[in-house]
Amino acid sequence: MSISPFLSELERSPVIGNWIDGRPAASTGDRTQDVFNPATGEVSRQVAISSVKDVEAAVASARAALPAWANLPPIRRARILNKFLALLNEHRDRLAEIITREHGKVFTDAQGEVTRGIEIVEFAVGIPQLLKTNFTDQVSTGIDNWTLRQPLGVVAGITPFNFPVMVPCWMFPIAIACGNTFVLKPSERDPSASLYMAELLRQAGLPDGVFNVVQGDKVAVDALIDHPDVKAVSFVGSTPIAHYIYQRSAEQGKRVQALGGAKNHMVVMPDADIDRAVDGLIGAAYGSAGERCMAISVAVLVGDVADKIMPKLIERTRQLKVKNGMELDAEMGPIVTRQALERIQGYIEDGVQSGATLLVDGRVGADGKPFTVPGHEGGFWIGGTLFDNVTTDMRIYKEEIFGPVLACVRVKDFAEAVELINAHEFANGVACYTSDGNVAREFGRRIEVGMVGINVPIPVPMAWHGFGGWKKSLFGDMHVYGEEGVRFYTRQKSIMQRWPESIDKGAEFAMPTAK
Repeated sequence: MSISPFLSELERSPVIGNWIDGRPAASTGDRTQDVFNPATGEVSRQVAISSVKDVEAAVASARAALPAWANLPPIRRARILNKFLALLNEHRDRLAEIITREHGKVFTDAQGEVTRGIEIVEFAVGIPQLLKTNFTDQVSTGIDNWTLRQPLGVVAGITPFNFPVMVPCWMFPIAIACGNTFVLKPSERDPSASLYMAELLRQAGLPDGVFNVVQGDKVAVDALIDHPDVKAVSFVGSTPIAHYIYQRSAEQGKRVQALGGAKNHMVVMPDADIDRAVDGLIGAAYGSAGERCMAISVAVLVGDVADKIMPKLIERTRQLKVKNGMELDAEMGPIVTRQALERIQGYIEDGVQSGATLLVDGRVGADGKPFTVPGHEGGFWIGGTLFDNVTTDMRIYKEEIFGPVLACVRVKDFAEAVELINAHEFANGVACYTSDGNVAREFGRRIEVGMVGINVPIPVPMAWHGFGGWKKSLFGDMHVYGEEGVRFYTRQKSIMQRWPESIDKGAEFAMPTAK
């Protein structure tokens, strides 16, 4: 794999900046923020916190690039994306390493993240087919009618720390394939991957200004939302911020998709394969240290299945291999920041005080001392945590913890499980483990959640299906990527046409109808 001089410099630079008009750009602001290696707790570099002026420069660059890019035939846009796709495949492991060093997730999980991003680009390369529309010959005498799907203009993406490659790839490949230009505001906690992708896009031949990156915080977010030239905003993050972005953007007439928080349940029926259900719960609850919007954080144990499954869950939770994510046998890495670690520890204590049964306490190691990883004592470490006898009035049940904490709730039957899940304010993902086809069918039909897995713990749809939840897990009408993404990043125009040679009856004052 060849590494360009810029990419080599990117990995050595002490300050991570912006990408505007096809090249690195220093921030005009005077603020920076530390970027940590979560496994060691050490500051690896700093990220520039952009000013409003930086955002204005990025949007101006995107606006200037828009006419030529939107007018480029879709097949030519697809060819550039196809070159980008090849570069992503070539640089997959380097991107995964960047993710692990700044986010903390294990390297194999980071590889999987990059691969899921690659799959969206593979989908976007098919944009000529996806932009095909409808034509009706002779919709009325001498009149033809057809539709176009045209780009919106300058669009923005605001993305979270937990998937610094995959979630931006949910947005910008489809947006630019449709003819829009794009401004990305990535998380300031793990910002390097955004610039790495920007350079790969440049190498693929993307014109300057089509893709821009502004690092930053709420100042940059508000500046993007408020800028009159930004026509649409895509966001993934917590529910309070999603609601805020949706309201503020919609008030200004912008198109918005804002994906919020989650509290994903997994129902285990008495007829389920217990070992497979345990595998599903352990991987989905503790993978990526629970820092996934699709993580399973509630196990709903039906009937007597709790007595069968709980001993196995306790054993497997205690056996988790928690290590530096760059070690290939690691199953769980550190938490992204010390503040996030302290928040998770607070939720565990709240669960204890609320009366839940703490079966495995991730705050404590096997030696009875605070949990840590030998040789990495300064890192942001916690082990897997398991609660039983959790009730719906507890904070650890109601709120998104975003950490490796699994809460087990016991219910008497299938109907109670469905009622419990449908009553929750979040409705992102859900799973049901069963060997009964009728139960599976009824669960899929009756559950009020956006993404459903039957014996699949994390039902993240493939690139051509689209991702999104219901209720307070999604603000807006359209899911991300897939054909929903194409619809989001384009607007329909209907054209009716009649030529002068057609029959002309003079002025008509009645509503036109097919004749």
